[in-house]
Amino acid sequence: MKIGILTSGGDCAGLNAVIRAAGISIFRNIKGAELIGIPEGYGGLIDGESVKLRPRDIEGILAEGGTLLGSSRQPFKQMQIRGEDGQTKLEKMAANYKKLGLDCLIAIGGAGTHKNAALLMREGCKVIGVPKTIDNDIWGTDVTFGFQTAVEVACSCMDRIRTTAESHSRVMLVEIMGNKAGWLALHSGIAAGADAILIPEMPFAEDELCRFIEDKKKDGARSVLIAVAEGAHIRAEAGLKRKQRSFARANLGEKTITNHLAEYIEQNTGYAARTSVLGYVQRGGAPCAYDRLLCTRLGEQAANLVAEGRFGVTVAVKGNSLAVNRLEDVAGKYKYVTRGDRMVRCAEELGIFLG
Repeated sequence: MKIGILTSGGDCAGLNAVIRAAGISIFRNIKGAELIGIPEGYGGLIDGESVKLRPRDIEGILAEGGTLLGSSRQPFKQMQIRGEDGQTKLEKMAANYKKLGLDCLIAIGGAGTHKNAALLMREGCKVIGVPKTIDNDIWGTDVTFGFQTAVEVACSCMDRIRTTAESHSRVMLVEIMGNKAGWLALHSGIAAGADAILIPEMPFAEDELCRFIEDKKKDGARSVLIAVAEGAHIRAEAGLKRKQRSFARANLGEKTITNHLAEYIEQNTGYAARTSVLGYVQRGGAPCAYDRLLCTRLGEQAANLVAEGRFGVTVAVKGNSLAVNRLEDVAGKYKYVTRGDRMVRCAEELGIFLG
């Protein structure tokens, strides 16, 4: 049996751990199985590239960040557009799947990866998905691997930024990844004791935020720490698409919502406000122990599905158990933060400003 495996989309901690667990289980439990790594995500499948993985290739990668296979982004919207050669990327992937002699493919990635996996299934390829993303926004699973590591990194960074904020009596705005969903900002913000958490799902008013900051200062707070998801926006922008919001801010010389808020807060409260963009530090590095365990479970479960001949599904976490969802049910859906979420209720009870 020839089993392909790839990592697609943005990187995060734990990709190598999933490859390792899936590979070990495949080599141990599927007689005569070959594990074929596809370099650079779906890009490698489009180009027909592959590398045979041996047990020794995956033995020592549990704690390594990144992905030994490499990754790339292949936008879903471009999959069925015909190129100059008359073929679509989807057609090339399906053709190379067959040319490589694959019996199935394990696709490790986020929402876009799962959408492309569902397309491949329609082309007759057998695919199993494994959900990863630091955004934790894949529908149908309680958690994605990479999320908890990113929470710990963001929390640790905010702990350090808080000490500077206290020393200089400043308002500190920390920009955290999360364009569509605010799970990372919400969880890391609560864990770091942030005073305000701004996320895409809950538009806010700048003047209300300023009043909140002034009240905190009047109550004796030396600093105010604000966790800002990169996709957060004010109520006046709620009807605009993300690109429209970015364009409007660019015309004002403001690249991000975090930049805008720092300027607005200084102008309207008189308090010094500074920004810190965490960026890719949230995606890199070794996975935490929680993610290592989760990745091992997910990788092993993906291998079990291969052995059972169960395809067209993605592994999921529901409660303390592993489950599966159909790829066609997951594709194109996102899991967003809602007002009823228990962590939102927790934040509100603690007096954290959410908008």
